[in-house]
Amino acid sequence: MASGLTHLTARNRPTMVDVGDKEVTRRVASAEARIRLPRAVLLALRKSGHRTKKGPIFDTAIIAGVLAAKRTAELIPFCHPLLLDNCKLEVGAAPGGIRVVCTVAVQGRTGVEMEAMTGVTVAALTVYDMCKALSHDIQITDVRLLAKTGGKRDFSRRSTRRASRP
Repeated sequence: MASGLTHLTARNRPTMVDVGDKEVTRRVASAEARIRLPRAVLLALRKSGHRTKKGPIFDTAIIAGVLAAKRTAELIPFCHPLLLDNCKLEVGAAPGGIRVVCTVAVQGRTGVEMEAMTGVTVAALTVYDMCKALSHDIQITDVRLLAKTGGKRDFSRRSTRRASRP
């Protein structure tokens, strides 16, 4: 019985998926992460304009997220190296902490879900790094795919906004 997993051979050995025969289409994916912060940290960040001694938190997280999305294939073994058409990160205050959204687009044979997930995760880790001097009681939660279009099937969480096409 086939496992349904795409990165395994018939002999259950790991393999990269051959996308050479796939159709080139516009593919877009969005992912999000939440960073929960203790109340004292939230107040300190609001007071400082969301800056720490390391610099502006939101801007630094955006840059880190874009860099990470572009290097996903170096981190995830079976991801194909992609020339991204676009990568946008939104980082902002949210109830109880910070919300990060990463939207990635490519014209290609394989999707960009992993690039969006990598971008949002590294952006969230960057926020943690910049705030850890204030508290280690910071939680990165709810890292998840919000939507993807292009390829075999589209996906969208009903409870969130659809991925925009950058």
